[in-house]
Order: sequence, then structure tokens, then C-alpha cells
Amino acid sequence: MARRNPIRFAHLADRFGATASFVCALHCAALPLLLAVLPALGLGFLADHAFERGFIACASVLALASLAFGFRRHRRLRAFWFLVPGVVLLIAGIVIDIDGRPLVHALLVSLGGMLVALSHVTNLRLAHRHVHDAACGH
Repeated sequence: MARRNPIRFAHLADRFGATASFVCALHCAALPLLLAVLPALGLGFLADHAFERGFIACASVLALASLAFGFRRHRRLRAFWFLVPGVVLLIAGIVIDIDGRPLVHALLVSLGGMLVALSHVTNLRLAHRHVHDAACGH
């Protein structure tokens, strides 16, 4: 029974991470269209580069921790196949000249966010399909 709480936490972390990554990808894709509307709604902070960098850092750390915990359970690297290029795309998107190339920025961070979300979904599926037996060590 002691293992149930960490497994539940990992499951919730993956669900939260997948949702947050998907919302991030939508935010990045729609941001060029919404730049004029956000301040009028009191949501101008969502267009701030510092907010975006902080969100990407938190999402990346959450994803890495969540996938590492999931790996300990199912011992498959498949979720990392999506996470690594996703984080690379996110970092590339915030390193480029955001003001000079907004379309490239939006494309990079949107694709990166989708890949990070896909890594969480993959991790959830791998953990769900995992069956404890004598070979898994649990």
C-alpha cells in the first residue's frame, strides 16, 4: 500500500504535465493573434517573455521528473523520445530573437509543447500497461 501514493502522484503529475504542455502549445500558437486582446482582458502578463521562460522551465522540470518516475516503474525509454526533442524545440524557441522572428518562435515552442505533452501521454500509457511480475522487481 505504501507504493500506491507515489504511483497516484506520478499519474496526476503526468496528467497535469500533459494538460499544461498542451495549453502551452495552444498559447504559443495563438499568441501572435491575441497580442492586442490580452492587455484589454487583463492578461497581458501571458505575453511577457519572462513568464514564458518561467513556464517552459517549470514544464520541462515537471516533465523530466514525471518521466523519470514513470521510467522507474515501466523501464521503457519511449516517452523520452518525445521529451528530449520537445525540450530542445522549446529552448530553441526562446533563444531565437523573439521580436524579430515571431512566427519561427511560435512554431518552435508550439511543436515543442506538443511533443512534451505527447511524452506525458506516452508515459501514462506505458505506466498503465505495465504489469507487475517477478521480472520487474516490484
